[in-house]
Order: sequence, then C-alpha cells, then structure tokens
Amino acid sequence: MHITRVTKIPTKKAKHVNKFGKLILKDGTVFDGMGFGYSGTTFGEAVFNTGMVGYTEALTDPSYSGQILALTYPLVGNYGVPDQSIKDEDGIKKYFESDKIQVRGLVVHELSLTASHWHAAMTLDEWLYDEKIPGISGIDTRALTRKLCTSGVMMAALAVSETEIDENELKKKLADAKNYNSEEFMDVVSTKEPQIYGKENDTVVVVDTGVKNAILRNVRKLGYKVIKVPWNYSVEKILSYNPKGVILSNGPGDPQKCVETMKTAKALI
Repeated sequence: MHITRVTKIPTKKAKHVNKFGKLILKDGTVFDGMGFGYSGTTFGEAVFNTGMVGYTEALTDPSYSGQILALTYPLVGNYGVPDQSIKDEDGIKKYFESDKIQVRGLVVHELSLTASHWHAAMTLDEWLYDEKIPGISGIDTRALTRKLCTSGVMMAALAVSETEIDENELKKKLADAKNYNSEEFMDVVSTKEPQIYGKENDTVVVVDTGVKNAILRNVRKLGYKVIKVPWNYSVEKILSYNPKGVILSNGPGDPQKCVETMKTAKALI
C-alpha cells in the first residue's frame, strides 16, 4: 500500500470579505450580515441544506440552480476548496458535482476566515469571487431555516457591496424579479450532446435534467458504461444504445416544464 505523507498542511486566508451584505425574503424579512465573495445583487428561491460537510458538492449540485442556498451547519469554509482540475479515471471531477457553482448565492452563519486542509487550493470566498457568486455571513441560519420550514421556500434577494445597501431599492427589485417556478433551467444544466463514460458493453443511459456527478460515479462503480444524454433526447435514440437501464436524473425547476422528458418516461414505462 502506497502512503502519501503530507509534510506541511497549507493554510490560506480569506481575501474577499468584510463587505456589506443584505438578504431580503419575499415576505419582507431582512437579514444583515458580512458580505463575501463577489460584489453584486442576485435573486433566487431561498432554500437550505442541513449537511455537516460537503459545501463544495452542494454548491455545484445542478439541483440548486436558480436558488440562494443557506447552509445550516454553523461554520463553513474551514477546509477550503480543492483543486477543480482533479478528475477520476473516467474524466469526472472528483470533488465537485458539476463544472461550476450552480447556486446564485450562499448564506452561512459563520464564514471561516482561515482555510486549512492538505487538499485546499483556495478559500471559499475566493472561489465565489472567481465564479461571480455573492455570499453573506453572520446570518441566524436557524431563524431562516425555521421560517422556510413553516412558511415554505420563497423568493429572496441577496446583495453584497463595498458600500451601504439601499434596503428599499432592493425590495423593489425583488418584487419585480422573475419567479423561480417560471424559469427555464434545462438549457442551463443539461448536456447539449451525449457524453460517454467507460467502455463496457453493458450500458446505462442517464437522461440529464441536472444530474450530479455522484450519480455517474455510482453507476460506473456498478460496472456499467454510462451515456449521459440531453433532457429532450427521444426514446428512439435512447433505445438505440440497447441500455440495461435508463435513469431520469434529478434537477432544478418545475418538472412540468420538461414535457419531452415526461413523454420519454411514459414511452419507456
């Protein structure tokens, strides 16, 4: 067994922090905090994730496309972000669920201003800055989560700025923002052409309506070749691969908008 010895664990300091930050929910609730990452304003459906670890996986999960994600675990960012170029033997990113950050904004209780991990390539705030995603820290994520649990998910505005944020102006913009359920996500999250992973004879086709890499990895571990196809791929084209099975992936938005996918599912059944 080969053992890799790490002689020095890298420590990285946050760079894009200490900005003004404001989160406003559709019902008028306002949360003020420290802005970090990219300075800008974004709108999306406010949701939460209760995972204790795995923020790199959560932020790149296509299911969160169009949403502002709150992480309930109290400290986030302490182990940084790994190198995005690392892939497995099939060419699938090893530590991420897609090729980019999918959420429109990030909400945390406390952002760690220091990241230390043997695999860390950058800090969380650097990653958000590079991908133009605003984040806010210092939020009572317990209160936010309880509100979303009792009132249901709702649209929200997240603003990060170097200067004071006009609350009334932000509320006006939120009122005019496009509703999450009316958005079209398939052209954003689905593959445009079939992608093949593996060379086995037995094949499983994955209809990509926002599939995350973990699904592809797990099917590969079962010993099947994976063919990922667009969300609107016809049943005739799918069956031309003579698959042992077909997976309809999870994904963002209203499934009623995936008319072609539903037709395919009915035909397969």
